[in-house]
Amino acid sequence: MRELRPCVHWVVLLMGSLMTLSGCIGAAMHQLSLDEQAEFHSYQKVMTPSQERASLAKATAAARTAYRSEIGFAQRFQALDPLDREAVRSGIPRVGMRAEALLFLWGSPSYTAGDASRYAHWYYLGASLGLADDGNQDY
Repeated sequence: MRELRPCVHWVVLLMGSLMTLSGCIGAAMHQLSLDEQAEFHSYQKVMTPSQERASLAKATAAARTAYRSEIGFAQRFQALDPLDREAVRSGIPRVGMRAEALLFLWGSPSYTAGDASRYAHWYYLGASLGLADDGNQDY
């Protein structure tokens, strides 16, 4: 049992750090206008945590928009079919939706099966409403 104490200490420290970072991102998001929160939410599931923090750290809405264009997310979102863009904004998948749109909607799947050139099954964990809010992430 003694040899586990250092591991437990590091796990507690790591969990505390993750909770602090998640809280910082949430607090920074609430400082944005409602329109900007909706825009950020459209890109959030394809962004890495460091990209989220970098975007939210920008001082102005114009700087945040420029950053998302610089890293290519704005262009990727605009390249989606108009029906797919609307599905991403609504948070509800649609039949025939492209894989790129599903990444924006729910994030990366837990695992996949099948040959992507013919068909593919993407598996997500959790309820669809939760996936629309948080993606396939365990927060």
